[in-house]
Amino acid sequence: MDPTTSLKRKYVAPTAHKNGKRLLTVQEGNGTLECERPHRSPRISVLLDRLQEPITMNDLTELLHYAALGKAGGVKQPSWCRLLHQKRIAALNVVIVEGMTQSHFYKHYLALLHLRSNYTTRVTFMPYPDVASRIFSSEVPKSATLSPRHKESSQLHKALKHHPVIAKFGTQRRGLTAYVLSQEEMIKKNYPVKGMPGFEEFMCTNSADCVTDCSPMFGLDCEMCLTEKGNELARVSLVDNDGNCVMDELVKPPNQIINYLTRFSGITAAMLKPVKTTLQDVQVKLRDLLPSDAVLVGHSVNSDLLALKLIHPHVIDTSLLYRREFGQRFKLKVLAETVLRREIQTEERMGHNPTEDAVAALELAQYFIKTGPRQVVELHLEELWGYTIKEEPTDCEPEPEPEPEPAPSHRFADVLHTHGRKVSYIGKRSDIALNLCNQQWHNTDKEVLATFRSQASCPFLSVLPFSSFSDCLKRCTLHEQLQYERVCANLRDLCVVFAGPFPAGFSEREVRRLFCCCGPVRKIKMMNATVRVHAKVEFELLEGAVLALTTLNGLSVQGQLIKVQRPVDESMLDVDLTLDALMCDSLNSSNLYTVKLNPRVAQRVHFPANIDGHAFGSESTAVDGFPPAKVNGTQHTTGKFKLSEEMVRETFSPFGTVDQVALHPKPGKHARHALIKFKSSEEKYAALSSTKDLWRENYLLCPSLTPPHLPSWVALTTAITTVDPDEDAAEDEERTHTVTSSEDQEMAPAIRKLDRRLWKLFRSLPDDTLSVVILPGHTSAHGHSPGLCLMEVKNGQQWKKAGRGESRPAGVDLLCHLK
Repeated sequence: MDPTTSLKRKYVAPTAHKNGKRLLTVQEGNGTLECERPHRSPRISVLLDRLQEPITMNDLTELLHYAALGKAGGVKQPSWCRLLHQKRIAALNVVIVEGMTQSHFYKHYLALLHLRSNYTTRVTFMPYPDVASRIFSSEVPKSATLSPRHKESSQLHKALKHHPVIAKFGTQRRGLTAYVLSQEEMIKKNYPVKGMPGFEEFMCTNSADCVTDCSPMFGLDCEMCLTEKGNELARVSLVDNDGNCVMDELVKPPNQIINYLTRFSGITAAMLKPVKTTLQDVQVKLRDLLPSDAVLVGHSVNSDLLALKLIHPHVIDTSLLYRREFGQRFKLKVLAETVLRREIQTEERMGHNPTEDAVAALELAQYFIKTGPRQVVELHLEELWGYTIKEEPTDCEPEPEPEPEPAPSHRFADVLHTHGRKVSYIGKRSDIALNLCNQQWHNTDKEVLATFRSQASCPFLSVLPFSSFSDCLKRCTLHEQLQYERVCANLRDLCVVFAGPFPAGFSEREVRRLFCCCGPVRKIKMMNATVRVHAKVEFELLEGAVLALTTLNGLSVQGQLIKVQRPVDESMLDVDLTLDALMCDSLNSSNLYTVKLNPRVAQRVHFPANIDGHAFGSESTAVDGFPPAKVNGTQHTTGKFKLSEEMVRETFSPFGTVDQVALHPKPGKHARHALIKFKSSEEKYAALSSTKDLWRENYLLCPSLTPPHLPSWVALTTAITTVDPDEDAAEDEERTHTVTSSEDQEMAPAIRKLDRRLWKLFRSLPDDTLSVVILPGHTSAHGHSPGLCLMEVKNGQQWKKAGRGESRPAGVDLLCHLK
């Protein structure tokens, strides 16, 4: 490559970048997912055929390895999800909410506003005892590019192995982020750093926490005059990524000038006489000109920032790129002549031209990044560093073979370290496989959050365990297993209805036949202890209970009216709000639940009144009674009416594109209900607006409520047991339902506080950070209760602030009457 060629990349103004959004529709598996995002912004989604399968710890580390290293690092795309535009991932942040399970999440669903609103990807997580340690110690694939220096060191001449440039940057060509000075280097090289003594009055730029390899670079150079207070700013120049001058200002020093240093600065008394621009003026102008992810480039740019009294955390110093032995530095004039083949700061000119110097520094950095440290050294070894490589005579005795280098570590934390990426653990003291210098120990969530947010730069991989929920559980008087069983009982109540009174002798089988028209029935308990016969009906899905309330309440069974109602319990007081939130959940935004009725059943099941007026939940009585299992010797078999995917697609395709139809028939039986996924929420509402027409075709409709990653709502409340359950255990589970709710009242504010802290953490992450929240689940002698994994790539422009009212799709208020 010709070093005289200026390497330029077009700079896009941040406002244009923010407004450049488009609607993306991504084909994944058997369906599509859509989201409004900035162009080429990273996004994550779970494949539809894996959505209802729990992920393991290995699946999680598979994703983190790919997000960090990508295909370029020899890591394959995970088998269970898709991460698009992985190269733009700026950081990885993993939060572990200790002690929390998937059931706890849905029990406190209303209080966890941030988690349920801002994380659009959700999947069940199999419990794992030590998530944090496993993340750091997990082994990356053997095919991954572990260390650029290790990979190419054998091909490098031994005379260059200890060259200062090679020793610092390795041999492989890398992006600009590899050459941005770390906070430790900036402190060591006397750069102004926020929070350090002596820089209290310096102005900070509006910079982001992290930059990417696509961030724009700006060349900066200043000229100073000598005043009675020392060197002070007299001129500042700034050039953009293309080398165009965007700022060139003369500045009036506030103190009396002793020497204009015209030989170097080019400044004269006549030039500064009419100038009224102050240091504060150029500080404000620079802050307004620089985008949040700007990288400042200069030659010994620390002196420029000190003169500007400006703090900017993302800097490339060309005097530290082209390194010399023993800490010596090349002059900018020498580098420009040798590398760029350009003369600057010539004696014919009176002083330096700061714009010219800023362009030279910018192009030197661009050339170094584009060419790579190894080629830079090999191309300019003699001109800059003053020596050449000579081959040894063949008659010399060969040197003994060097000892083989130790095999590189495949541990994830070590691999990131060799790539120059910072790793951090902030939380309670724990035995994790990570260097102590990368650990910060704190006992409370408040301290963990404050420490993370106070960091000058965001680590590439950060793992933060939050322990407040676990501590709150330990303070409860109930045994941990009983606490969990009570949570499950409360969740199951959302799928439970009580019905009756039924005619004398009405059997469990007849009740099942009656209620299965609304959805799959998990369990029926006949309640014969009262004067009249009643039944407790537990559905597998939330939608089944909703449809039972709206279609069977007030039905005449053998001449006797039955009442269908929810359990009356303190845990059910907010059931309407919970179902409303689940209906508005982004995971359900384009999903619809439907049941296909047997025509004989449809003639007798009452359709709610005022459909055109959208009053779906009005109370009324059916004029015809629903028949028992046998009437006059004739048996009505509602379960044998077949529902197929082709039938569903044919019926609902007029309303829009049907991406997926999920039928989950029981073994040996036909499907009677379906989950329909439309391409957009508008198409879903179009189908719901035609409820009356679909009723004539024997379809019952309900907006989807059960989260799509759950095969059923009941599955959420059922622990995977390792011991055989018995009747006594079942009775114990029922008894936990009657425990006082005082501990729940204590738990509620703790949950809300936890959610607010998670929101503050999420808000502090740099854009394009892959944020993962792990609810690790619960393991006991009775079995294990699954956890939950929530994932999102943060984009600061599109997320709602927790605590504000949730946005609701058009028309959803009308549908909420279904509850």
